[in-house]
Amino acid sequence: MSDLQIGLISLGVIIIALVLLFNWWQDRRIRQQMQEQFPEDDNDPLMSHVASSTVRKEPTVRIADSLKESAVDSVDEVDAACEAVIDISFGSPVTGQELAQVLHNHLRADAKPLRFFATTEDGMQRTQLLAEEHYSSMQLAVLLANRSGPLTAIEWSRLWSAAESVAQDFDATVEGPEQDDVVRRAQQLDALCAELDAQVGLSLRFSGPMAFQQVLAVVRDAGFLDYGRQLAWLADSGIPRFSVLFDGLLADEVQSASIERIDLLLDLPNSPADEQAFSRMACVGRDLALRLGGELLDDQGRPLPESADHNIDVQLFAMYQRLEKAGFIAGESRTARVFA
Repeated sequence: MSDLQIGLISLGVIIIALVLLFNWWQDRRIRQQMQEQFPEDDNDPLMSHVASSTVRKEPTVRIADSLKESAVDSVDEVDAACEAVIDISFGSPVTGQELAQVLHNHLRADAKPLRFFATTEDGMQRTQLLAEEHYSSMQLAVLLANRSGPLTAIEWSRLWSAAESVAQDFDATVEGPEQDDVVRRAQQLDALCAELDAQVGLSLRFSGPMAFQQVLAVVRDAGFLDYGRQLAWLADSGIPRFSVLFDGLLADEVQSASIERIDLLLDLPNSPADEQAFSRMACVGRDLALRLGGELLDDQGRPLPESADHNIDVQLFAMYQRLEKAGFIAGESRTARVFA
């Protein structure tokens, strides 16, 4: 082999090494930029779905209202009446860790609540991802409507684009309904729920400003319990019958030393069906009025007579029945997803 040939070979090796070094440096720079743009957060809702690879846990069911969990594999299914679904089929199985990172990058800012259903290689369905488990496909189920209104064409378009970005990262295919059909279904669900929705309030006005901490102590003593950020009067099932606000605020939002009123709120779709729903709340309101020396008023600002309780009970129970007939059981998680 001549000196020229040896030199050319050596030069080729050097060029290849330089190209590999440049590619490594560029890849590292891009990864650093992505980490700066999408910093990891221990509380990120998507990444929290990935169980530690060192301590393997059985999958649990994530209910949309985040109030119930059960360690079983028979997970919630897609709600065809209330959700639009995008199917993503991966070209080859992907790990939960990889999938969670890609979802974290592309699906952080969805306007409507979104649920995830991943299918393992052996056909098991998960609503939580296990870091080292492999998945062959997944579904993105977006809520069609809630109290903020129906899913819009823009929101659906953004979700579809995000799903396509996820698919590109994994050489996957994407399937889903047409935009016009999704928007039409969303508007229909929104109109139906608007007819079924109801919130009933009572107001207890004091004769003058009262110390907030004093009022809070009386409310707790009367039987209100912590429920998330709320103070609520709970049914035997543990679901709130009604809740209390302080000058229209949650207890942890009050910053002033004194308040002028408290409000009782019965959120009908999110409270258990009860033939005495209103009279229970009114009874508690009258008890608080005696304890705090205030006057109990209806939602029109008028004194509430006891004679009105029964008629309002009848009206509200009829609405509970209408909800159930439409497929929404008051107080259940499916109903809470839509009436939120």
